[in-house]
Amino acid sequence: MAESAPPTNAKLPQKTVQELVINGEELPEQYIQKNGEGGVLDVPLLEVPLQKLRFALSSWGCFQAINHGITHSFLEEVREVVKEFFALPMEEKRKYSREVYGFDGYGNDIILSEQQRLGWSDRLYLTLNPEDQRRLKYWPETPQAFRYILRDYTVKMEMMTEVVLRPWHVAELKGQLLFRAVWKTSDNDSKIQLLSKMSKARSCSWGQNTFRCISNHHSLLQDKEVEGLQFQKDNQCCKIPIIPEALFINVGDQVEIMSNGIFKSPVHGVVTNSERERMSLAVFYIPEPEKEIEPDDRLVNES
Repeated sequence: MAESAPPTNAKLPQKTVQELVINGEELPEQYIQKNGEGGVLDVPLLEVPLQKLRFALSSWGCFQAINHGITHSFLEEVREVVKEFFALPMEEKRKYSREVYGFDGYGNDIILSEQQRLGWSDRLYLTLNPEDQRRLKYWPETPQAFRYILRDYTVKMEMMTEVVLRPWHVAELKGQLLFRAVWKTSDNDSKIQLLSKMSKARSCSWGQNTFRCISNHHSLLQDKEVEGLQFQKDNQCCKIPIIPEALFINVGDQVEIMSNGIFKSPVHGVVTNSERERMSLAVFYIPEPEKEIEPDDRLVNES
């Protein structure tokens, strides 16, 4: 998820999560968090019929999209090249380390206070669009195919957005125009960012702190074997089942605001697996920071 600018006393952890795991070190107190088992609910699985889309956005705030136009074989290529990057020697990955006051690059959570709870994950955070804002010094040159596949994935994700999310423009509820999104991926006002992470830890740690997505929405490519993604619905912590060929679409706060609360921005997070690492790749769609977000006038009752 996009991060706000850190304060002047912010710092980065001395070691990455992978280093702590490799060295067999005790889990630092800052990573220990309460973790429930949670249940399993059937998140809507969509081929984008409008009626089901309305239900998913208003009831769940998320869905898993299939037949989205990106081949299963290409998604496997993406997963593989990301895993190859995280498997590189630490000295190679550190060439792309993030800076304390920057967003892009390899690393983990910025430490803002000694009481802060940290996510048990390492990540590679990259700005994808607009192209002129890409900081290519953080784009890995190893594996050799990484940059090419990432660029190709960016293009395919823009096409997927057209196929899967265009119906958001015409979604209707009780005969009323529900909402018009501002997710234009080809517009320089939008920024798409990539978060890749792997986690392996005790069951008392979250791989990622629970949060609501502050962006417009985000699309997630899950690990095809290791579960971990959870979100809250009806005061329950629910697991998201793995569907290897699906992309998980999550509504953000900006969409909930524009729809005047009709579409939901769910609280979600990632729990760790004590035996296996987990990879995921998220693309966040973020309108320009100066854009004022407010409910559609047709959805506001003045009385």
